[in-house]
Amino acid sequence: MERVVDKMVGVDKTCGVASNVEKFKVVSALDVDGEALELKIARVKAAQEKFARFSQKEVDKIFSAAAKAASKQSLYLAELAVKETGMGVVEDKFIKNLFASEEIYRSYKKTRTCGVVKEDKDGNAEFAAPIGVIAAIIPTTNPTSTAIFKALLALKTRNGMIFSPHPRAKKCTVEAVKIVLEAAVKAGAPKDIFDWLDEPSLPLINALMERANVTLATGGPSMVKAAYSSGKPAIGVGSGNTPTIIDDSADISLTVKSIIESKTFDNGMICASEQAIIVLDSVYEDVKTAFKESDCHFLNPNEIAQIREKIVINDVLNPNMVGQSVETIAKMSGITVKEDTKILIAEVTSTDLSTEPLAREKLSLILAMYRAKTFEEALNKAEKLIEDSGLGHTSSIYTTDASKIKEFAERMKTCRILVNTPASQGAIGGIYNKLAASLTLGCGFFGGNSVSGNIGPKHLLNLKQLSLPDITVGKKRNNPPLQQEKDA
Repeated sequence: MERVVDKMVGVDKTCGVASNVEKFKVVSALDVDGEALELKIARVKAAQEKFARFSQKEVDKIFSAAAKAASKQSLYLAELAVKETGMGVVEDKFIKNLFASEEIYRSYKKTRTCGVVKEDKDGNAEFAAPIGVIAAIIPTTNPTSTAIFKALLALKTRNGMIFSPHPRAKKCTVEAVKIVLEAAVKAGAPKDIFDWLDEPSLPLINALMERANVTLATGGPSMVKAAYSSGKPAIGVGSGNTPTIIDDSADISLTVKSIIESKTFDNGMICASEQAIIVLDSVYEDVKTAFKESDCHFLNPNEIAQIREKIVINDVLNPNMVGQSVETIAKMSGITVKEDTKILIAEVTSTDLSTEPLAREKLSLILAMYRAKTFEEALNKAEKLIEDSGLGHTSSIYTTDASKIKEFAERMKTCRILVNTPASQGAIGGIYNKLAASLTLGCGFFGGNSVSGNIGPKHLLNLKQLSLPDITVGKKRNNPPLQQEKDA
């Protein structure tokens, strides 16, 4: 069997940065080192079939031990990731690794994933069963935190998993998986419950996706497209191009601090981070002053032109700018900025990606800034930015006007709508709000995804419905209750 998919060259981004694309043919699994791949899948499948019989108590013991092990190695893995990929900030990747281990454990430790997970008073019940073997595609932008996150979800749901690291991050990704696996096995998990591709390539990745039961894909749009076309179910994510409206009722100081906190996190690589701010005319100069006083650099027209030349190469985002420091970006672009500059801000007018490169997702310390005379104009600009490059992902607003929040929520075609919240930290849930804690963010049908919310254990389970007959007229039904396993 042959099929045509996209070949990606360059950096594969967490939630959808384009890369150079060319068409090529991928042969079936049996022709791409098929024997070795089949052996991997067979081992993981056999381990998963054993794991599927584990009790909730046994699963939770494994889940806890694995999370603790990952947490203890969070700094080591962060250092490894930055050293190997040359992107991001060690301290921030450390925080992401802690989130992927400690916050994911805290959020889901009481979630039932084995046997009876739900039952009503009439005896109708819901049983949870694992999927099987999952292909886990890991990006270069979050190579250790995403691996930890997916590994823990697999353990919590009794699934096997084969990891496909990005070629530029394979050492740190595999190390993260090994740390989780070792702890899980010591706590009782089957020893072959996880495996990985030692030398990932697009033909081999596609072959894996053809053979796995499900693909959990975090990567660029080409990779997600390939996952959906593999012939097997897939859970993919979309690209982000988060617009943020700053209303005239917003607390300017708090708003600017919040955006800087979000945008600078891990050098702007978070797919939910603010890519453009749209400021109401009446507070525009106040917002601009607040950013300047917070060590942000406003690019002059010549500097904007120089950034435009470098941010996009051959109509795709320049991977060499992703996750780099302001100093590196400035040097690449031939501009001079003060030491300790936090963000480069470009005042632009067009929201059309075909004419304005800065209107796109940038995944760097570059922020576009638009002026809007009215709230209606701000909504229109935000809608355009989402439509062109961020359908389904995330949008953000700073306001204290409830009616504007409602209108914003109704108008934006995104699955995460954040209010007065740092977008990078708010979109992943678990800290600033009540969104489900996750490092894989579905974009729904807006973004061509099968899932609209933050991915969690429920998305990696088969849920079986036990349905008993209705009460017969004149007779009392006596269905004995099904006993859920008691918490450990």
